[in-house]
Amino acid sequence: MKCLEKGIVVREMMQPERERERLHTYCSQQMMMSDFFLRINRRTSKAKWTFCLKFYLDSVPHEAAVSVEFLYCDLASMKSIRQFVQQFRAKNCTLHVLVNNAGVMLVPERQTEDGFEVHFGLNYLGHFLLTNLLLDTLKQSGTHSHSARIVTVSSATHYVGKLHLDDLQSRCSYSPHGAYAQSKLALVLFTYRLQHLLTANGSHVTANVVDPGVVNTELYKHVFWVVKVFKWMTAWLLFKTPEEGASTTIYAAVSPEIEGAGGCYLYNEERTKSADVAYDEELQRRLWTESCKMVGISDESSRAP
Repeated sequence: MKCLEKGIVVREMMQPERERERLHTYCSQQMMMSDFFLRINRRTSKAKWTFCLKFYLDSVPHEAAVSVEFLYCDLASMKSIRQFVQQFRAKNCTLHVLVNNAGVMLVPERQTEDGFEVHFGLNYLGHFLLTNLLLDTLKQSGTHSHSARIVTVSSATHYVGKLHLDDLQSRCSYSPHGAYAQSKLALVLFTYRLQHLLTANGSHVTANVVDPGVVNTELYKHVFWVVKVFKWMTAWLLFKTPEEGASTTIYAAVSPEIEGAGGCYLYNEERTKSADVAYDEELQRRLWTESCKMVGISDESSRAP
């Protein structure tokens, strides 16, 4: 396959109609003669990635010479992440948008194949490693007028999260709710620190974090049966549809309204305030350093202000 000009790595997203025009406009302006790379997590159903493929093919202008290729990546495996990055780099394509959206919620205590608590390992460390390994490509792809974008999906649960730097694996006292909230807080801290480093290096790359809201998805399969019944009865009224839940993620990925803006916490397509603790720069630095040790990469941030 020949890479003609540009590439994109995305996660599964189901878009409402109003986002279709936004993405179509972006494709028209930025991705003529492009290759699309869809990073599909092993937990993504065939129906979902088939929908995703159809949407992107429909969204790209007919006159564009576009090919779509699926690249497998298991965010719960450091080995799989490294293999994915190696495969992507071998294609010598540019990268303009990276959406970090894989995750699990409230699962019983268990570990990834690398020995990490599954919420922290998959929801956070997997995205941390993936993003860092793709940073050079993102930096080379961004320009002064069109920055490359990193969009990380967190959750309002981060507001009640606590980061236990002395027990990031929740080994002393495991709580599914606590582990999930900690992983989502870690994603916000990571995004803010990443944007600080990108700005310090003068990179044309932005990093933002998104709160999709309460969305009616399969993430709730591990909650108590009472909650499942409540969800079944009220989802139509209180929960967002997957299409609505994807709206802010797409906004962060392609909207010209936030071109060049990074370090933002976005909810309902608006900038809003995250938890106070997320702005703790010392905590951001410590988490970054510890994360580098855990995934086995060098801590380049040690030389940054």
